[in-house]
Amino acid sequence: MGKPVKITETVLRDAHQSLIATRMTTEEMLPIIEKLDKVGYNALEAWGGATFDACLRFLNEDPWERLRKFKDKAKNTPLQMLFRGQNILGYKHYADDVVEYFVQKSIANGIDIIRVFDALNDVRNLKTAIKATIKEKGHVQGAISYTKSPVHNNESFVKLAKQLEEMGCNSICIKDMAGLLLPMEAYELVKALKENVKVPIELHTHYTSGVGSMTYLKAIEAGVDIIDTALSPFALGTSQPPTEPIVATLKGTEYDTGLDLDFLSECADYFRPIKDKYIKSGLLDPKVMGVDINTLRYQVPGGMLSNLVSQLKQQGKEHLFEEVLAEVPRVREDLGYPPLVTPTSQIVGTQAVLNVVMGERYKMVTNETKAIVRGEYGKTPVEIKDEIVKKIIGNEKRITCRPADNIPSELNKYRNEIKEYIEQDEDVLSYALFGQVAVKFFEWRRGQKYKINPNLVDMENKTHPVT
Repeated sequence: MGKPVKITETVLRDAHQSLIATRMTTEEMLPIIEKLDKVGYNALEAWGGATFDACLRFLNEDPWERLRKFKDKAKNTPLQMLFRGQNILGYKHYADDVVEYFVQKSIANGIDIIRVFDALNDVRNLKTAIKATIKEKGHVQGAISYTKSPVHNNESFVKLAKQLEEMGCNSICIKDMAGLLLPMEAYELVKALKENVKVPIELHTHYTSGVGSMTYLKAIEAGVDIIDTALSPFALGTSQPPTEPIVATLKGTEYDTGLDLDFLSECADYFRPIKDKYIKSGLLDPKVMGVDINTLRYQVPGGMLSNLVSQLKQQGKEHLFEEVLAEVPRVREDLGYPPLVTPTSQIVGTQAVLNVVMGERYKMVTNETKAIVRGEYGKTPVEIKDEIVKKIIGNEKRITCRPADNIPSELNKYRNEIKEYIEQDEDVLSYALFGQVAVKFFEWRRGQKYKINPNLVDMENKTHPVT
């Protein structure tokens, strides 16, 4: 017997991150939150991912303030965030004290569910975040970064899910960031997970390859508990499958979501003019709305494909595109089959471009490629072959422990570096993750306070307490 399916709405975070580089402002979203709160969603995914970076870097917004305002309007529906394990929301590994404090402050400011993932599926990189969320009485969802390779299969994913459950995760998410999970495969994977773990299973995918809604339908038949969708104006393309058609499809069946289609339609209407605004401004590129079947052919996320094209264009080497695409899986194999998600997708892609453009493999190696081989990101799914290690880092020492074990506590150091700017406890975390980007924001905020025209503050030449 099937059971009602729950829906997590992504329009406040991943939907606009995927389509317009996370540029929707707090003021644009705030008026609709009370209505979204009444829909009856499982959760509103509203924070984390790239929202933090975009708030500080592009919108002159305090991400913590956004979270507090959302929480104030969403009285009934849990707020959810995406958290990159030991990377938090940044791009490197942080000390445990920073991870613990970030979790504590996220929950204190209004987050209910923290979805934690690691780019290599190395559970050691999730340990601190999971323990901290449990300590703060939040719901911790362990995510499996879904990928395809000779070593990734249902058996390996079930093993990972069991580890996450044993570590205390309240639910498990299959995080299909590239839209690679096909409908029949989704059925088998969900079935295997439901047979082996007791906690609820959530499925997250992107529409990039065009199969997203079909994948959800088969996963629902296999017993998935929750799916991630986006209201139609910000759905499809590189975003999630659309909420309303799925609710309509399940209506009157054993899987009925119980959500009101008319009410959802009103919520969607709110976002249409906002979408039109971003189309007019050029930020919403029609290209990202299409189906990109190359995603399935090369198992490369959509964003990574466009990245490769622009890297080749800059060097006037577009004619090498097919060669680079063929090199991507070879580099991925050399580096131990990492799933292709931030930051590994960028690392593998850039190295593939270099290998082809230089006419010799690993003649030139990026620092990030060296860092993967050294073990700075954690344990790769497969051991990297000795000859590759030698070629890339010679006889350098490799890290075999959890990378964060080598990082001393950092919070006090960060506090001292920005004490003149601190207006709230959370500022130290904004600075820990985004350094100078955060400092520029703090200066802008101070300028606003004293009614100084922010355009007159010389950001570039102002002496900063740190560089």
